[in-house]
Amino acid sequence: MIICMRYLYNVYNLTEEIFSMEMKIEECSGILERIVENIGTVIIGKKKTVELVVLSMVSGGHVLIEDIPGVGKTSLVSALARSVDCSFKRIQFTPDIVPSDITGFSIYNQKTGEFEFRQGAAMSNFVLADEINRASAKAQSSLLEVMEEKQVTVDLNTYKLEEPFMVLATQNPIDSLGTYPLPEAQIDRFQVKVALGYPKIEEEMSIISMTNEDKRDIVPVASGEDIIRIKRIAEAIYVDDTVSKYIVDIVTASRNHPDIQLGASPRGSIALYRLGQAMALYKGRDYVIPDDIKYLAPYVLPHRFILSHEAKVNRKSRNDIMNEILERVEVPAGKKFKENSK
Repeated sequence: MIICMRYLYNVYNLTEEIFSMEMKIEECSGILERIVENIGTVIIGKKKTVELVVLSMVSGGHVLIEDIPGVGKTSLVSALARSVDCSFKRIQFTPDIVPSDITGFSIYNQKTGEFEFRQGAAMSNFVLADEINRASAKAQSSLLEVMEEKQVTVDLNTYKLEEPFMVLATQNPIDSLGTYPLPEAQIDRFQVKVALGYPKIEEEMSIISMTNEDKRDIVPVASGEDIIRIKRIAEAIYVDDTVSKYIVDIVTASRNHPDIQLGASPRGSIALYRLGQAMALYKGRDYVIPDDIKYLAPYVLPHRFILSHEAKVNRKSRNDIMNEILERVEVPAGKKFKENSK
């Protein structure tokens, strides 16, 4: 009798836990959808790109947006910051910008006789590094610690950055006048690379009729506390071993591809894993499926590739090679991922 009661008690607790998790996932999914819709009132016709930026935010990543001038890169970042009611600072990267403009600096106060720390632009929840590839390599590299450790070190003093924290960098194509290629170490720290592209005719008609007042009318639909809570729940999303193996197989294939001189690093594997969890949460699931990974891989991995000389001569793009890899790597099938998540 006692054993039976204990069994029923354990079953009841497990049922309550599963129900509670499902409620949390439904709530988080709803918040993410509201953020995407809110940004969509300003960034018209680019829902997929907006979704990727929002998913990167809740998985603790950073985003690189590469496109030609005037397609809405800066507007996208500004709309995201306003939608989640967090602090937002913009760094306009130019050839004469110095690291202290980004990280901050210490200045001597004659009244107190002590050095005081003056915050740089990185001391914010959302940092827009606008036209990052117009700055020198030294200035670009000052973001490495900020992006990886989420802290800044000035004069041997370390300052932690407030959560949530995210760097969103925009850059023009590297063949544009006055641009410098980003260091490989920094490119690898961007979880996702996206592009906006030209709008369709109907979308552009809506854009040109939009006033500055319309852009300023964006109101917060979430808070910083909401994002922190969603991040924690996303980290609890179940990933089956076969899905993890699928991620590793894709990344390993990039290292062995004849057209790639240097493939994706383990940081790329982790980025794809975390983004897959965020995607599952956004879709209202408590488990990741292989299709999540296959959809996200072209946005997470190709910008980390260093192509071989032959690939450059043959004008093969990173995205073309990524598609080849996805076609070659076998997708896990015949497994009930949901049942294993319970």
